[in-house]
Amino acid sequence: MTITKTKIFFTIVFIGFLSPFALFGYFYINYEYDVSSLVDYKPSTSSRIYDKNGEKIANIFYKKHRFYAPFEEIPPRAIEALVAIEDTTFFEHPGINVDAIFRAAIKVLKAGKAVQGASTITQQLVKNKLLTREKKLSRKIKEAIFAIKLESILTKEQIIERYLNEIYFGHGYYGIKTAADGYFHKKLQNLTLKEIAILVGLPKAPSTYAPTKNYDISMGRANRVIKRMKVLGWIDDTTYEKSIAERPEVFNTTLTQNKAPFIVDEIARIMKRLGIDDFKTGGYEVYTTIDLRLQDVARKSVKHAYDLSLERIEGYKKRVVARAKRRKQKINYVDTNTSTLNGALVSLEASTGNILALVGSYDYKISSFNRATQAKRQPGSAFKPFIYQVALDLGFSGATELVDIAKTYKYEKDGEEMKWQPRNYSKNYKGLISLREALVHSSNLATINLVNDIGLRSLLKEFSKFGIQNVPQDLSISLGTLTLSPLKLAKYYTSFANQGIQVSTHIIDHIEQNSKTIHTFDTQTKEITTPAQAFLMTSILKSVVDRGTGIRARVRGIDIAGKTGTTNDTIDGWFSGYSPTISTVVWFGNDNNTPMHKKETGGRVAGPAFNMFYTNLIKLYPQIQRKFTRPEGVIEVEMNGKKEYFTNISRPPRVEMKVDPEEELLF
Repeated sequence: MTITKTKIFFTIVFIGFLSPFALFGYFYINYEYDVSSLVDYKPSTSSRIYDKNGEKIANIFYKKHRFYAPFEEIPPRAIEALVAIEDTTFFEHPGINVDAIFRAAIKVLKAGKAVQGASTITQQLVKNKLLTREKKLSRKIKEAIFAIKLESILTKEQIIERYLNEIYFGHGYYGIKTAADGYFHKKLQNLTLKEIAILVGLPKAPSTYAPTKNYDISMGRANRVIKRMKVLGWIDDTTYEKSIAERPEVFNTTLTQNKAPFIVDEIARIMKRLGIDDFKTGGYEVYTTIDLRLQDVARKSVKHAYDLSLERIEGYKKRVVARAKRRKQKINYVDTNTSTLNGALVSLEASTGNILALVGSYDYKISSFNRATQAKRQPGSAFKPFIYQVALDLGFSGATELVDIAKTYKYEKDGEEMKWQPRNYSKNYKGLISLREALVHSSNLATINLVNDIGLRSLLKEFSKFGIQNVPQDLSISLGTLTLSPLKLAKYYTSFANQGIQVSTHIIDHIEQNSKTIHTFDTQTKEITTPAQAFLMTSILKSVVDRGTGIRARVRGIDIAGKTGTTNDTIDGWFSGYSPTISTVVWFGNDNNTPMHKKETGGRVAGPAFNMFYTNLIKLYPQIQRKFTRPEGVIEVEMNGKKEYFTNISRPPRVEMKVDPEEELLF
């Protein structure tokens, strides 16, 4: 009986000893273990957009936000900290730690429940990438088999690399590089030991240990990591004490960290046009020409001008009501609908075409439509400088007298004779007016008569050098009746701002992927006129700002040249201008093409945004060039107490017989 019991006991022990191996063998034979997704590891990675100074504008990703860090980029301290807290014998075991498994099993038997895990770093990687998190014996066995198989193919360094890029670190961050950027706004190589300890302590319980949620708990976990490194002799006393005492700053930002949504949207559209369909998953680094400080100023400037417009419109109403009450008259005021009023601003470096700021509405959260690039509106009088530049290049000068009188123009439309009787905004005319004064005060009649003098066909031919498209083939071009975006108008204005050389505009400097440049964007130039002739236009447009319709755009301490634009019924309001180095276009109007308030002219509505932008520009960059320089070939002449400029093309006028403007009137 005793012998039988002994046999039974040893048989049970023997079977118990063999059972795990038999179970292991069963799962090994009956299931496939494909580790190719970890061997050929190519996770989706986030793209990043930077401004001209290397400051990050935004992260771009699809579902999982991850920056990939190759093994060479991972700090040795991060590897030491990870191994210390998660798997001290990582570099010795074959994927599973048998000793740890037996220790865990004994504790399970004593406690009657799972109290300690025995997963190696390799097993944790397998569990996160290849298996579910279900707590079953079969899953643990599969996990072990996967780990052993993976270790037979990959090196320890490759496993560490995959682990630190695959594991979730809380707050939507996948991978240690992503977590370093998100929690600390740092690159891996700039992390302190305490920050590293915080990160490697996260995977065990990302939600519990997330420093954005439970800062003190996270610090406690990090301190345990550091103490473990001290026990193992991997750090000295000084490092230990310094790290324990440190309390790093943690940022609780959005995953995208989007600082300039209009820029991000525009970059996405450009990437699509380039045929880059994996922008959100391909790990691109897009280096833009944007200056984030100026982008913020531009956003505030548009909002400032928008608010001022609303205040003025309310003020107009109050004054009408007050006057009617004072005179005991019936209040005759129609409210202006401001619900669709909006604005846009684009600013660029005149010599390169680099876009420095781009704002498409007064508030992106209310409207994400980018009016700076996508809206096409009539520029009105902001287009007149192109006509006047053609005139200057044909020999006219700022002193040339133009006829500022009313005319009636007859034309045929659909077989019916039509009449066009344009007028000046001020509803008067001066008879004769110098070319300079005609542009300074934005005379419609003088401009139309100038086009007549040049000849419409000749003018349209000259326009081709600017590259301006969809130009009306009639006299209405005098009033800027074509349509274009603020960005396109800004490009054309570089013809004046860049001393006669028009430059292409671009918002991307270059694009990288895997540290290799895959796209560059070069500036294309086109000679429109000579520096001397362009300076004549600049001098006139400076007068527009100093004492003409653009006076609200004037900024103390810097030369500004520019032109206002107001279309029929005040549907569009523009100011297009430039300093010696920076060119900027501001537009305001209603999205549904209905009129703004009749007093909201281009100078009044757009000028304040331009003014605020440049006022802050010279505060941010006080060293910027402030004065326009006169190029060679330009002579200065005193005429009637005022300065006028001439060249060998635009010569001083001869004394000629005066024309009686009344003879030109048609009644």
